[in-house]
Amino acid sequence: MATTMTISLSDDMKAFVEERIKSGTFNSAGEFIRNLIREDQERAEQNRLEKMLLKGLDGGPSIPATDAYWDDLQSRVTQRATGRKSSPETLE
Repeated sequence: MATTMTISLSDDMKAFVEERIKSGTFNSAGEFIRNLIREDQERAEQNRLEKMLLKGLDGGPSIPATDAYWDDLQSRVTQRATGRKSSPETLE
């Protein structure tokens, strides 16, 4: 659902937005603002993922990712996925 929001810009900012529209980069001020918001959302998500990664790195001692480790992990994931498919109660 689209909604309207009124924003105030300095003359310089308004001129910048208008220039971006005139250059053909954007079709409207709304499109320009929506693009800025999407980019900021992507940055926020990237920051969230980086924080999770750093938390994981600080979460304890590392373990070697050997072939045996990956084989065991694949086996456990396959068993879990197979178990979900065959157990109707896990779908609830």
